[in-house]
Amino acid sequence: MPMIPPLSSHERRLPRTILFAAAALAAMSFSGGADAEDTVRQVLPGAQPAMAPQRLTREKAPDQSEIERFCSNIADAARDRRYALQAEELKQLQAGIDQRMKALDEKKAEYETWLKRREVFLARAEDGVVKIYAGMKPDAAAERLAIVNADLAAAILMKLDSRKASVILNEMDQKAAATLTGIMASAARRIDPS
Repeated sequence: MPMIPPLSSHERRLPRTILFAAAALAAMSFSGGADAEDTVRQVLPGAQPAMAPQRLTREKAPDQSEIERFCSNIADAARDRRYALQAEELKQLQAGIDQRMKALDEKKAEYETWLKRREVFLARAEDGVVKIYAGMKPDAAAERLAIVNADLAAAILMKLDSRKASVILNEMDQKAAATLTGIMASAARRIDPS
């Protein structure tokens, strides 16, 4: 066997230096370069491995032309929606006005009915009948008017002279006089009773 000469001390260090340099190079290329963010994390036995931190990426801000294009693309839809909302509001207002008009028409019809009843009531007591009761003695007139329809009796009393009517009412039964007075008061009203 041939004999290999012994290596000098310098020759013996050379393979170690090359090995160390190769290991350092491999470590740098494996880690992708030394970043300040790379840290050594200790993982305890049984614990879940730590999640790698997520890198935040900055989105590009839209430029003015993109914004203008977006606004011009939705302008028609926005205008249509605004018109639809205004039309709906107008329909609701119209329904409210129609409802109020209906209530006003009902009130007008009620008032006209009340006015006709009052005119008919006053027309019942004709002048001839009024003259007859005006010539009677108050106690006899009170007795007869208590028997007659209350509306007619009240109409007759309203056409009589106020002194004569008060004497006749004084001669009547209290309940009958109160009923006739109520009818005369409601017929004399110029304002709608409701």
